[in-house]
Amino acid sequence: MGKTAFIFPGQGSQFVGMGKELYDNAPTARTVFQQADEALGYSLTDIMFNGPEETLTQTEYTQPALLTMSSALHALVEERGVQADYTAGHSLGEYSALVANGALKFADAASIVAKRGKWMAEADPDGKGTMAAVMGMEREDLQELADEATEAADKVQLANLNAPGQIVISGSREGVRYVEEHAPDRGAKKVVPLQVSGPFHSSFMKPAEEKLAEALQNVEIRGPRRPLIANVDAKETSDPSAIRQQLIAQVTSPVHWEDSVRRLIDLGVTEFVEIGPGNVLSGMIRRIQRRGLDVHAVQDEASLDKWLEKRSASS
Repeated sequence: MGKTAFIFPGQGSQFVGMGKELYDNAPTARTVFQQADEALGYSLTDIMFNGPEETLTQTEYTQPALLTMSSALHALVEERGVQADYTAGHSLGEYSALVANGALKFADAASIVAKRGKWMAEADPDGKGTMAAVMGMEREDLQELADEATEAADKVQLANLNAPGQIVISGSREGVRYVEEHAPDRGAKKVVPLQVSGPFHSSFMKPAEEKLAEALQNVEIRGPRRPLIANVDAKETSDPSAIRQQLIAQVTSPVHWEDSVRRLIDLGVTEFVEIGPGNVLSGMIRRIQRRGLDVHAVQDEASLDKWLEKRSASS
């Protein structure tokens, strides 16, 4: 049997009502939700369960909400006795991966990602930046266009290298607009503007990166129980000081998700389990490699049971 990787989603997978069923029915998960409220000093669970949506989608609430949901689900997975060989997370999801890995205490992670979200939202107070998803272009061609846009209009860079033909760009509104106008002539099937509160994973986030660097100095990071594949370089790491630097650099650096998944496959991973709301990462993995992988999304107790039953039957 091949190896298993637990993967954790980032921003965009949230929805009002997420986690309510877990809170009501699973004591182990409920403890995680209660720890989140305690660590943050306000009722995150109320925002998660009841909204309103415009509050939940504010980055300073979205980030701890997604961390809490993923961590609560992982606590149930752990309770069932299933361990992974590797972990990885998409952007914010890297914090969920570190909590699952024992490298970060949940309360510390909840506190730091709430601040991270706030600082990221504040990094572009005038709304000069934005993001867009570019579908159908090769990475090298899009990088060339982004460089051209930066020179002709204003700064834009590749932010999320998600899957073949699925890349998110981030930067100034003028730069992103230039790419939107010229990408179809360079082979893009479509360009989708994203409704985000800032140009994440770009140089616009430098103020947030600096504040996070200072805050992370006071957070204990331990050696993870199993290797983490980091966003910034798509390589496995177990060194706490390296993890700290990678979390800092991640704010302004691209998320190398496609390369991370390919690295996990090279390491012998054949089972990917997405732990958290939604199934965005599962879809990306299927775009990266269509055959030979078992890909599962654990979003609630029912999907957890379904995955474990299938796992048991095939072992």
